[in-house]
Amino acid sequence: MPEPRSRQPSSCLASRCLPGEQILAWAPGVRKGLEPELSGTLICTNFRVTFHPCGWQQKQDTPLSSEYDFALVNIGRLEAVSGLSRVQLLRPGSLLKFIPEEIMIHGRDFRLLRVGFEAGGLEPQAFQVTMAIVQARAQSNPAQQYLGITLSKAGQGSGSRKPPVPLMETAEDWETERKKQAARGWRVSTVNERFDVATSLPRYFWVPNRILDSEVRRAFGHFHQGRGPRLSWHHPGGSDLLRCGGFYTASDPNKEDIRAVESMFQAGHSDVVLVDTMDELPSLADVQLAHLRLRALCLPDSSVAEDKWLSALEGTRWLDYIRACLRKASDISVLVTSRVRSVILQERGDRDLNGLLSSLVQLLSAPEARTLFGFQSLVQREWVAAGHPFLTRLGGTGASEEAPVFLLFLDCVWQLLQQFPADFEFSEFFLLALHDSVRVPDTLTFLRNTPWERGKQSGQLNSYTQVYTPGYSQPPAGNSLNLQLSVWDWDLRYSNAQILQFQNPGYDPEHCPDSWLTRPQPSFMIPGPPSSVWLFSRGALTPLNQLCPWRDSPSLLAVSSRWLPRPAISSESLADQEWGLPSHWGACPLPPGLLLPGYLGPQIRFWRRCYLRGRPEVQMGLSSPTISGLQDELSHLQELLRKWTPRISPEVHSKKRDPHTILNPTEIVGILKGRAEGDLG
Repeated sequence: MPEPRSRQPSSCLASRCLPGEQILAWAPGVRKGLEPELSGTLICTNFRVTFHPCGWQQKQDTPLSSEYDFALVNIGRLEAVSGLSRVQLLRPGSLLKFIPEEIMIHGRDFRLLRVGFEAGGLEPQAFQVTMAIVQARAQSNPAQQYLGITLSKAGQGSGSRKPPVPLMETAEDWETERKKQAARGWRVSTVNERFDVATSLPRYFWVPNRILDSEVRRAFGHFHQGRGPRLSWHHPGGSDLLRCGGFYTASDPNKEDIRAVESMFQAGHSDVVLVDTMDELPSLADVQLAHLRLRALCLPDSSVAEDKWLSALEGTRWLDYIRACLRKASDISVLVTSRVRSVILQERGDRDLNGLLSSLVQLLSAPEARTLFGFQSLVQREWVAAGHPFLTRLGGTGASEEAPVFLLFLDCVWQLLQQFPADFEFSEFFLLALHDSVRVPDTLTFLRNTPWERGKQSGQLNSYTQVYTPGYSQPPAGNSLNLQLSVWDWDLRYSNAQILQFQNPGYDPEHCPDSWLTRPQPSFMIPGPPSSVWLFSRGALTPLNQLCPWRDSPSLLAVSSRWLPRPAISSESLADQEWGLPSHWGACPLPPGLLLPGYLGPQIRFWRRCYLRGRPEVQMGLSSPTISGLQDELSHLQELLRKWTPRISPEVHSKKRDPHTILNPTEIVGILKGRAEGDLG
């Protein structure tokens, strides 16, 4: 039953308000769309909208990590409903035209919160809480929300808190990682320590040993936004994966600068491959349009008929873009692992697709990147520290450059997890937690575009700058609270039970880094021909006369942004070319630890647990990674068996059984597999 009108929100909830958080309005209601429906209180604050079920006790203080919490910046669509046909879309600043019987909050993370209000003198409260949400969205300030949440979390600990994952903000972090990768030909450069080379680059990065910082400074000036070539990952067999921005062809470098750039590209190797990152991959506008179409398709009120739904899904192009990313990453993995060479990823801005491809290549080639710690370190290094513009790409600035490239990457990783379940230590629930974290203003990880902006906000640069962003409060002197919390501080955001679900129960310890080949691994890495320079574009290798476009002779790299058109071939063909065909390099076997995913037809699947969270009826019956979860779903699965009988595998279908008989795990897997294949078909 709804709470009496005179009753205020519980003191327990009020005590959990974050620093600076104020309750604006509340109303008793019933959460709908789930079985059973939950009675409770809908509360709007200046930070979030939360539903507090009656009698529900939060086990620990984890602001905005509950399924009942929606940060204001995460609300993508708000609708008020009255009767069967009266629906009003409420944008920030709108005026509600009627007293709602129900409101629907659509999260930008695909979640849905439906709350119904009962009559009986409570109509004014329903109107007030709905209008409070509308006004709070119009006045929301992610900066203040971040400060309040961070102060709340930092107060849970005493003294300094060591980051669970190296944040790559100190020279020590970079040196430790360099030694871990055994990149002996590289060193940590401090040339950008004060961000005077490029504010979008980290303060430290790896450059070849023989290149001086003065040469690095001059050479980087000839690349877009000052993002010159630097090491992303050193393969244990000897190859190096680099990344850089596009050439600034309007510059006029001298011979010494050109020589320095070429030395960075070569990195001590005789075989060099330049990869056109943008070739055959979607543009930022393509990614944004596909994601918008995907969200519209997954809304509960989507107008697409059930028999047309899969066609509409293909029409979004989202799965096509995943397919393209995995294909290109597979090709680059073959290039890195088949020969001892330098492979350079070149993208004009070096902040989007370079990070996506570099991360996927390491996941495909390095078992240590597939551990929970290794994957978090990878994201921190290749996305956060490398300057991916999270705030802009996720729509936090209102600019036109919105494009969820990072979410596209997470979907690619989920595809790998489905194809190689025993090779990854982390689970689908970890990917979901990371997916949802980009919409929560609780750390600077996703609230800023560059390391310089994060450093300025956290006060790291206070030794030589006193600039603070307007709207942020400077911590009082002598405050011992550590405000440098990251998204990886899961224990301050999730319960222990939730964190346990981050572990993949199907992970095979044989795939851990300790069981991989010892460093170095010269047995399968074969040096390339002397002084060979290649362009990899459209699935083919093309010889190049030179590395830089500033020479007097014509350069292939300066012809066009897409360089030269080449016939596309599959990654299997490239693998055969690199390992199987006779050549003066010689043939070598497929390196241990390398994963080559499939990307044809139904091999690319739809991430239902993520994108269809707004449809509880679809979520019911999805397989759970725990025994208790399976037990909870068994009864519902058995109720649906008759409806899904045509999609059950013949082996299971042929067995006659009592409908109340408990199925064994093997049969459950068969049923779920049959259902998944039916969905894709």
